[in-house]
Amino acid sequence: MTDTAGAARLLEVRGVTVRFGGIVALDDVSFAIRPGTICGLIGPNGAGKTTLFNCLSRLYTPTQGEINFDGQPLLSLSRHRIAELGIGRTFQNLALFSHMTVMENVMVGTHARTHASFVGTGLRLRSAMKEEREIQDTALAMVRYLDLEPVMHMPAAGLAFGTLKRVELARALAGNPKLLLLDEPAGGLNHEEVSDLAGLIRRLRDERHITVLLVEHHMNLVMQVSDQVLALNFGRKMADGTPAEVRGNPEVIKAYLGGGKG
Repeated sequence: MTDTAGAARLLEVRGVTVRFGGIVALDDVSFAIRPGTICGLIGPNGAGKTTLFNCLSRLYTPTQGEINFDGQPLLSLSRHRIAELGIGRTFQNLALFSHMTVMENVMVGTHARTHASFVGTGLRLRSAMKEEREIQDTALAMVRYLDLEPVMHMPAAGLAFGTLKRVELARALAGNPKLLLLDEPAGGLNHEEVSDLAGLIRRLRDERHITVLLVEHHMNLVMQVSDQVLALNFGRKMADGTPAEVRGNPEVIKAYLGGGKG
């Protein structure tokens, strides 16, 4: 078991339960993630991984339990404040604007942290224009960081799937998150792209000091990059520890790693 009792915690989930009618999607789940670490979230289909992500994004409100982020109670905040607080997210199914350019899509990710009013921008007030330049600079930095400059002025529609994954990641990073929620980032990628993704996730932690919570079925990727692995099954926590500890857990082997129902 990962010992987080005496360490700083960026994210704390305490006794979170989610019910949809008679279905229990999450059942008294508790865990903590230290800042500057990568946590892999694994489990068979239907284990509750996406439900947990949606709770952290405030798309769902738990039936009971608490979620604290960076010392603040997350569940008392409105949904639009989540990005402002420092939580970014990518989606299993890409959520890009296909008619917009790569640069424009990435710029969307910066607006959660902007303050200029619609009127101020429309009147091209000095403060609004200064902020707009900062938005462009931030987006351009993320485009360059993810090697997207060759396609930055092209519309998202028609780009290769692996490229679109990087565009969505660039958009999430443009919001300068403290915690990045990656939802199946390896889905649809080839072997070489998955290898590149592993290196990129480590760079985000090491170079940008971003804490990462990763939902992924690609077990080699999870075990390769994670500092901590959390395993769910039928909405309950099976294991929480280092990759080696979770890989050797009999319940995990039976339910997931050993070929349980997927």
